[in-house]
Amino acid sequence: MKFGPVPVAEAAGCIAAHSVRAGAVIVKKGAAITPQDVMRLTEAGLSELVAVRLEAGDIGENEAATRLAAALAGRGVVTEAAFTGRVNLFAATAGVLTIDAGAIDGLNRIDEAITVATLPPMKPVVAGEMVGTVKIIPYGLPAALVEQALATLEDLKPIAIAPYRPLRVAVISTLLPGLKPSVVDKTLRVMADRLEPAGAMITSDLRVPHQEAPLAQAIGAQAASADLVVVFGASAITDRRDVIPQALLEAGGQIEHLGMPVDPGNLLLIGELAGKPVIGAPGCARSPKENGFDWVLQRSLAGIPVSRADIQAMGVGGLLMEIVSRPQPRAPSHLEAAPVAGIVLAAGRSTRMGEANKLLQSVRGKPMVRHAVEAQLASRARPVIVVTGHQHEAVVAALAGLDVELVHNPEFASGLASSVKAGLAALPAAAAGVVVSLGDMPNVTAGVIDRLAQVFAERSEALAVVPTLLGQRGNPVLLARTLFDEVEKLGGDQGARRLLDAAGDAIVEVPLDDPAIALDVDTPEALAALER
Repeated sequence: MKFGPVPVAEAAGCIAAHSVRAGAVIVKKGAAITPQDVMRLTEAGLSELVAVRLEAGDIGENEAATRLAAALAGRGVVTEAAFTGRVNLFAATAGVLTIDAGAIDGLNRIDEAITVATLPPMKPVVAGEMVGTVKIIPYGLPAALVEQALATLEDLKPIAIAPYRPLRVAVISTLLPGLKPSVVDKTLRVMADRLEPAGAMITSDLRVPHQEAPLAQAIGAQAASADLVVVFGASAITDRRDVIPQALLEAGGQIEHLGMPVDPGNLLLIGELAGKPVIGAPGCARSPKENGFDWVLQRSLAGIPVSRADIQAMGVGGLLMEIVSRPQPRAPSHLEAAPVAGIVLAAGRSTRMGEANKLLQSVRGKPMVRHAVEAQLASRARPVIVVTGHQHEAVVAALAGLDVELVHNPEFASGLASSVKAGLAALPAAAAGVVVSLGDMPNVTAGVIDRLAQVFAERSEALAVVPTLLGQRGNPVLLARTLFDEVEKLGGDQGARRLLDAAGDAIVEVPLDDPAIALDVDTPEALAALER
């Protein structure tokens, strides 16, 4: 191919390298120059232009792109007509895009004249979505280069769609006392929305205690009839010896891998039983936002096996966009958290627990109340005030060594309101607000507390900041000092909820993907389930 200045008189049959304008005459870039163009350009006074002339053995850009695109397009992929050396490839059906990256890389290395670009491999696509493009850079190139490129592709057809299959999906939710049914209901709705584009559907909704035996029985029964089993745990999977992995093994299944280098989505489990995939969903899968669970689910819906090696290869690109609802942001905001204090209410009589004081019961080797207080201390809230009442001495002993301010409420028997009043009365004047925690919620983390404080700093108009799980309000809550005057109106067992009513529209809700904000321990059954 020759490229350069050409006398207009000799330009017939050439290709205009750039758009040419001479008087009223226009020849567009890439257009073949006709004898009529030559005559009109000459009459307009133009003597020379930059043009391309294909030589023997050359092939035009559109023909080259068409041939290469045809060799690239595999199952479920169609091509459009070539234009300006480009052919786009489109998905003919919904599914997951599969790419032979080595073949694409090899094609792009042949010559700078040949380029191929695609969407990322394993991306879910819909029918009509562009999945790749072939672009020939010059107006023509040696046919030998195209033949070389075709030879490297052989019959690979490296761009293809694994179509979705209408799978039957069984969803099993484990329950702990205190986990509201509405949370599980909304999780099911989010899951159904995820399945809809694939034509899959939830054929079974089982809810069982967060215990190995009933969960194993449920997994075994569902694997016999469903194509895919997904388990949403009331508590996150943190070890292979945890409830969900052990239940899968007890049912006769196998664990392929626990954990994934995708964030959010780290705490995911993949396994199988009787040839059926079993997925232990991470907590973030309750949110409709993209997370690592989506990457595994979409492949499963398209019939693509997910192995340990596949999971381990997800790290590059696995740091997904920050989900605002994450309880523990990966990095602090550019704003500092507002100067807030912390209060832990630990004065109640725990009548539903029986004779035992629930706050003193052992949870993961510590008194329950100590977990709640340590979460406040691990946050940026200062000072941390603990309001005691029932069995004051024993509660104080359970908190030995912790840097907290103890406030005894002698009127604890009158109800929660007296404890809230006692705690707020002890706050320093410099505290712009306070995060009020409950002593019977041992799974709440410092990240949740800091997230509330962070939002409070960013929303100066807020009178209260409240965490929500799938639309349901939970604990702890952050109250602005402006609300403190409403405390005197509290009575009996009225607590932060009454203050939130006073805040009206000035409440800021913070969606979190953390069941801990909705899980308190009020009964012996709830405590026993928490210890499993």
